[in-house]
Amino acid sequence: MTRSTDDRLIARGGTVRGRVRMAGDKSISHRAVMLGALAEGETRITGFLAGEDCLATLAAFRRMGVTIEGPDAGGNVRVDGVGLRGLRAPDGPLDMGNSGTSMRLMAGLLAGQAFAATLTGDASLCNRPMGRVTEPLARMGAAVEAQGEGGRPPLRIRPAASLHGIHYRLPVASAQVKSALLLAGLYAEGETCVTEPAPTRDHTERMLAAFGYPVRRDGATVCVDGGGRLAATELAVPGDLSSAAFFLVAAAITPGAELTLEAVGTNPTRRGALDILQAMGADIREANPRTLGGEPVADLEVRGGSLRGIDIPPELVPLAIDEFPVLFVAAAAAEGRTVLREAAELRVKESDRIQVMADGLRALGVAAEPLDDGMVIDGGPLHGGRVEACGDHRVAMAFAVASLVADGPVEIGGAAAIRTSFPDFLEVANRAGLEVEPTTEGGGHD
Repeated sequence: MTRSTDDRLIARGGTVRGRVRMAGDKSISHRAVMLGALAEGETRITGFLAGEDCLATLAAFRRMGVTIEGPDAGGNVRVDGVGLRGLRAPDGPLDMGNSGTSMRLMAGLLAGQAFAATLTGDASLCNRPMGRVTEPLARMGAAVEAQGEGGRPPLRIRPAASLHGIHYRLPVASAQVKSALLLAGLYAEGETCVTEPAPTRDHTERMLAAFGYPVRRDGATVCVDGGGRLAATELAVPGDLSSAAFFLVAAAITPGAELTLEAVGTNPTRRGALDILQAMGADIREANPRTLGGEPVADLEVRGGSLRGIDIPPELVPLAIDEFPVLFVAAAAAEGRTVLREAAELRVKESDRIQVMADGLRALGVAAEPLDDGMVIDGGPLHGGRVEACGDHRVAMAFAVASLVADGPVEIGGAAAIRTSFPDFLEVANRAGLEVEPTTEGGGHD
């Protein structure tokens, strides 16, 4: 007997056109709940992303004594903040699910608490190295121990006698590590400064400022002083550019496509995928630019056409690190060769995104050569076939987009993880004109 399962999808291409609105930005939704919980007073959030990752963050604060109402169907959340020192010890380990953002940022936030806590997650998260965040936190005096092999989760965090500010130069550009240190810096004596080797998303800095906490930036260095306070506020979460990237690529690679994505965040530290696609020749116009919740947004109007392969500029890599699975699909549909280097971080995401995407693209007939720190892709015809997303939400959605230029259906295994970041992906995809649906166990094509 077969049964429907959203762990396997069948994508049959489609015609891309119309207007769609993205769910709220995942990175901003995480931070809104975190800072709202630590603020004094009631914070109201609109546009919160009710994906599994963000719900894991929300659940963790409920278990530490924070009253949170929502999210409702419209993404409205109310957080009764307890102040920087008002969290209570949880009654057991805090499960971060599949969310690396939750675990790394929470490690910094919990480092300054007067109680012990353990952060754990699913098998994928517990296989992701955490040394890049635990090592600088230890320099601040934090008692953070990775209990898994090779510096992997669970993370055990014990109360520290005191935290002291440090000036830390990131060896690898990482918004998550930067944010963890800034959050720990709220509890530290003196000044905490983080210097980046390349720009990364600045949502934490923007949101600290929105909650009234002073943040200083001097070139590549951002600093906070400990001992301040966060004041509750109202926040509107813009549409998620990482989610929009799937539809930007879908329209850009589909001849005759015309698609508008409404109110998408265009933060300069997040728009690497947008800039890469435009460098490849994508016809994307940013209409009606405005500000929402302290973040720049615009309506993105995309028309289908032909793309060309490029050498991806290294300075854009950290600004597009989450979007590379679908950018690899754009490269596969482009004319000529695309080369990505200096992106070794892709090997330690929810999956080894370099290897998993290369394997899947080759299964669809694309010449894709994985490198230690990137990939070389020669664009050409895509065929239908079966691919494995290996439980990686972005890989699964990327291969659904690939079906638009394949000569047959694409069956995608390991796709249930889409719920972690984009729970209504199938609904939005079908509204935009893609033909994607769950298949049945034992089904598929010959």
